[in-house]
Amino acid sequence: MTINSAIFKGYDIRGIYPSELNEENIVPIIKAIYTNLLSSTIVVGTDMRTSSPTLTKVAIQTLVDLGAEVIDIGVVSTPTFYFAVYHYSYGAGMQITASHNPKEWNGIKIVKRREKGLIKIGKSTGLEKIKQMALSGESAGKTLGGTVTKKSGILEDEVENALHIAGNPEIGTFKIVADAANAMGSQYIDALFNKIPGEIVRMNFALDGTFPVHQPDPLQKETLIDLQKRVVLEEADLGLAPDGDGDRLFFLDEKGNIIPPTIITSIVAVELLKKNSGEQILVDIRYLFTPQKIIAENGGKTGVTKVGHAYITEAMNQTGALFAGESSAHYYFRETGNAESQMPVILTVLKVLTEKGKPISKIVEEYRRSFESGEFNFTVNDTKAILDDAVKQYNDGTLDTMDGIAISYPTWRFSLRSSITEPLLRLNVESYQKDVMEQKRDDLIQFIQHHDRS
Repeated sequence: MTINSAIFKGYDIRGIYPSELNEENIVPIIKAIYTNLLSSTIVVGTDMRTSSPTLTKVAIQTLVDLGAEVIDIGVVSTPTFYFAVYHYSYGAGMQITASHNPKEWNGIKIVKRREKGLIKIGKSTGLEKIKQMALSGESAGKTLGGTVTKKSGILEDEVENALHIAGNPEIGTFKIVADAANAMGSQYIDALFNKIPGEIVRMNFALDGTFPVHQPDPLQKETLIDLQKRVVLEEADLGLAPDGDGDRLFFLDEKGNIIPPTIITSIVAVELLKKNSGEQILVDIRYLFTPQKIIAENGGKTGVTKVGHAYITEAMNQTGALFAGESSAHYYFRETGNAESQMPVILTVLKVLTEKGKPISKIVEEYRRSFESGEFNFTVNDTKAILDDAVKQYNDGTLDTMDGIAISYPTWRFSLRSSITEPLLRLNVESYQKDVMEQKRDDLIQFIQHHDRS
């Protein structure tokens, strides 16, 4: 039995089934996780992937053999899993999922609960130690007394909690098209709209781990084409596109345009700051201009984090931040233990739509303070050389090395960073002027492509 060390990523464990992650090698991984979590009570959830039932069965049996009190919450989205661990005060948990990856993949997301919130186990918060223990076969021994308790009714409690976070708003009746990609987001969208008004046009809602229509990754814009067309065809008010495990959610306006996640972050921040003036909101390093201005205009403070859910949750624990929004459409609330929760975001957007009485595209423009390039990914030969040369080329700007490099000028900025989960170099550019953003974007793309050929 072998374990490929590459499956231990920056934020979680993720590999191809069965060559990299399977029913045999998951056993030492689960043992290492349990040994490091230091909690006898472990929540176990799973997504709808075809390999998830057997991997979950082995994971639960391994935990029972170690003497754990397993809380089996069944097939749930990752936000619902986080909610269960935090809301019911369980010590720790693991979710069997590979998020938005293709059908051949599976993995494990891990959390432990602390008084101030959840700690997501990533490279900086304990995953490296789990990796070493799993590879060496070191772990706690078998103990008698392990149990399994099934927990139900979680989604209903999660909906009530989301309504509370959003302030139990008055919501009008809107027509919404949602493409769940045959994945976990369909659960919480259905549960939410069982409680609030609205007409849902459902696309790909049946859970199917083979993803028969498209990969559940809304960051790949081609996966949104059918949804964009349907929003326009249905004359809908809004479109929703969650990812595979439901912890990421993109919004589309009534014209089928993708709403920048920084705008959604800004909308939620404004509503939260109405009752929490002076609090801190976190955003990741990729795009800052719009949320910084909106948060400042509404009496809040902005903090900046590295990209990635483990880093953001860690920063929320350290700062006590009220809310965080990530440019990849993850949204985190202090009231959910600093974990992603999409239902309060949907509710807040619908609340603002109701109160303003105008199309979401017009509301987006009211909140827009800058223009963003979208993320460009490059497969390159020498990431470090490109970053070093970019620092030299743009040495008259202000350099930030929190996460790769980010270089800022008075009216524009860019970030270049390596992906933790894929062998890619990622570029993001923003400016207060659209033409400046487009010119600098093109200059940087040419710079990277020329450098990589040289």
